Amino acid sequence: MKTPPPIPFPPPLLCSLPPPLNSPLPGPQIISNMEAPVSNGPSGNTSNGPTTNSRGCPSPMQTGGATDDSKTNLIVNYLPQNMTQEEFRSLFGSIGEIESCKLVRDKITGQSLGYGFVNYIDPKDAEKAINTLNGLRLQTKTIKVSYARPSSASIRDANLYVSGLPKTMTQKELEQLFSQYGRIITSRILVDQVTGGSRGVGFIRFDKRIEAEEAIKGLNGQKPSGAAEPITVKFANNPSQKTSQALLSQLYQSPNRRYPGPLHHQAQRFR
Repeated sequence: MKTPPPIPFPPPLLCSLPPPLNSPLPGPQIISNMEAPVSNGPSGNTSNGPTTNSRGCPSPMQTGGATDDSKTNLIVNYLPQNMTQEEFRSLFGSIGEIESCKLVRDKITGQSLGYGFVNYIDPKDAEKAINTLNGLRLQTKTIKVSYARPSSASIRDANLYVSGLPKTMTQKELEQLFSQYGRIITSRILVDQVTGGSRGVGFIRFDKRIEAEEAIKGLNGQKPSGAAEPITVKFANNPSQKTSQALLSQLYQSPNRRYPGPLHHQAQRFR
């Protein structure tokens, strides 16, 4: 009996491992086909900040995580001096739900300074309050309702102190003189508390500081119609102008003052 020949084994398979990957693994895919959220602000614009974050997702401002105060916070000027906090809240609460409101008072005398702030929950109510209550006649006052502007370096320090005005100049004539340099937020001429006549001193607050600077360049040292001497125009908030600061303090604290307190302030919230 013959021995069967050995069965040959197949040759070993030679293979090599794949080379290491030198390129990084692909990162997570970012889905950016989300619909842009619709602003609920009155002007159709979103907040001052970016509308989306780095991944294309809606920001908390748009999803309701935070409130855009620029669309809900109002400043109210020319309020009657005897208006109470309760009356103030009741008036603006008739428009919609209020988050907070504040009738601003003198810290020393406790008397109303003639202006206040209202912050609504819904921007649509803030818009409605402007459309409904701006220009409303209350007693002898016509109130002004507008959005409280956010703080900005371009709108700070735009209040001017004017002296040497003709005693016959009216507030309207004062605004006409200065309005050629920009948008006037408010103006006032100081009057004598006894006689009621003009003291020849006034204040002009512009919308922007650059407008106030142009007014100083154009009118300081000039003689307007009816003036016996050149007028002086300078910034009212200059620390060296002690006279203007004293007049402002006297104006705001006097119980018989003709005009209310500062008619424009930076946006702020009260709780």
